Amino acid sequence: MLAVIDYGAGNLRSVLHALNHLGAESIRVVRSPHDLRGATKVILPGVGAFGAGMQKLREQDLVQPIRDAVHTGVPYLGICLGMQFLFEGSDEMGEHEGLGLLPGTVTRFPDNLGLKVPHMGWNQICTHRPSPLLGDIESGSYAYFVHSYYCAPANQTDVLLTTDYGIPFTAGVQRDNMYGVQFHPEKSQCTGLQILANFLKLEG
Repeated sequence: MLAVIDYGAGNLRSVLHALNHLGAESIRVVRSPHDLRGATKVILPGVGAFGAGMQKLREQDLVQPIRDAVHTGVPYLGICLGMQFLFEGSDEMGEHEGLGLLPGTVTRFPDNLGLKVPHMGWNQICTHRPSPLLGDIESGSYAYFVHSYYCAPANQTDVLLTTDYGIPFTAGVQRDNMYGVQFHPEKSQCTGLQILANFLKLEG
């Protein structure tokens, strides 16, 4: 069963549409710990503010069940804010604690880059190492981004993809069964659909 977590993020419908387009079966929209039971894969989409999103997950009692699923080897894909949640915390509008599954923090693009924030639109993703998530994805492919904050992993071995927006930043991560992409695969046309298709093929 593919669990797609719903905590009120605005891109949930687009993600579900993309998954249905790919022929994904047994999709369950998760709003409580009970809904997460039996999940063989987990997708956590997200847009909005880090602190508000984590608060919603806590209100739905989903924080520890997500951690437990990841620790038992269930493949997890975080999209945009769902990737940022993997880390220890964010300084977006104060200090906020994340899931703490990967060491590192989430911080805002510097104001001195001479670029508009949020980073919005198409940009290239650079592959740093092979991954089952990146099958048939060429380094330099374009993906669609909308974000003002980026992940700064403590361990460079967790970095899967980078993108340049005035500074190089982490656009994708992987450690074991944990995957995350800062861009929106549901809006990234062929590249994004291929990434989602690759995730659906993963074995837990």
